[in-house]
Amino acid sequence: MTFTLSSSDLLDLSVGAAVLGTGGGGDPHIGRLMARRAIGSGHVRVLGLDDVDDDWFVVPCAQMGAPSIGAEKLPNGAEPVQALRTLETYVGRTADAVVAVECGGINSMIPLVVAAQTGLPVVDADGMGRAFPELQMKTFAAYGVSGSPMAMAGEFGETSIIDTGGDNARMEWLARGVTMRMGGVAHISEFSMDGRDLKRTAIPGTLTLGLTIGRAVRRARTEHRPVSEALAEVVAESGYAGVRSLFNGKIVDVERTVDAGFTKGRARFRAFESAAELVVDFQNEFLTARLDGELVCVVPDLICVLDSETGEAITTDRLRYGQRVQVLGIGTPPVMRTEAALAAFGPAAFGLDTPFVPVEQLA
Repeated sequence: MTFTLSSSDLLDLSVGAAVLGTGGGGDPHIGRLMARRAIGSGHVRVLGLDDVDDDWFVVPCAQMGAPSIGAEKLPNGAEPVQALRTLETYVGRTADAVVAVECGGINSMIPLVVAAQTGLPVVDADGMGRAFPELQMKTFAAYGVSGSPMAMAGEFGETSIIDTGGDNARMEWLARGVTMRMGGVAHISEFSMDGRDLKRTAIPGTLTLGLTIGRAVRRARTEHRPVSEALAEVVAESGYAGVRSLFNGKIVDVERTVDAGFTKGRARFRAFESAAELVVDFQNEFLTARLDGELVCVVPDLICVLDSETGEAITTDRLRYGQRVQVLGIGTPPVMRTEAALAAFGPAAFGLDTPFVPVEQLA
């Protein structure tokens, strides 16, 4: 299905993208400001996967870096298109469309910035169904698409091409180092592919899902309904495996550092009326949630920390002592739970010594 997206849609999208970002993906507020400036009074054309021709050249666009740095080091706005043009020049092809690498956080917005500045359409899909911290952690990679060649652009006009053939993990390792030398944040174009491969490997409808979640949060606040109830209704119709309430309480401790280009740490929550505690570990995004030592949700399922008053998601770089929160678990769709997908972004991909168990079984 084709539709248009204007600046008036961006607030809802940023709220929904923060939920799907499961704590990471970069600050969607900054992405919204970038997209609003790029779109202005115009609009962006959004295509469904079925609207993409098999022989089109489709380029995923994104921001790379630690969310803690991205929240402080603002881009100049030209970097996303510069990365796209650098890739086009290197491969000798012109993009027919762009797509998100991840539907969470700022990277839900970067393709919109590129589309508004170039006139290209955006495909309503992505390669994560949420946000992940590393480049190879995509359904694109899990189902056989190479990330190379990859183009990178920094705020001072510098560019870089990384080409590691089919070795997506090495591409991530090299690109992380370049990103750190660019100040901790870079804009990238990677995993370019034809329309046939996009339809085979992408998770469909995730841009629409972000918009729908944002609208549901807004309506729930207006109607004085629990946001978790509204989210459960939306997710039930999305192909994801439902919403589970994991915890209600307040943040009592946060450990956070920027290490090797990632925002890493742990947050501890205490229940309002009991001694129960929830501990959540993160690497840009939330990875595990343990209630009194027992696992209740694990990556790739989504762990979402929502502000109890506004219902909006809190990112890992904005966790603060004393915040009153509700923690939800959202089950991922089947395409993210196959053996190939879990090899790319399941618990073992993060060095976690725990098997994947769906949140609907744990919680």
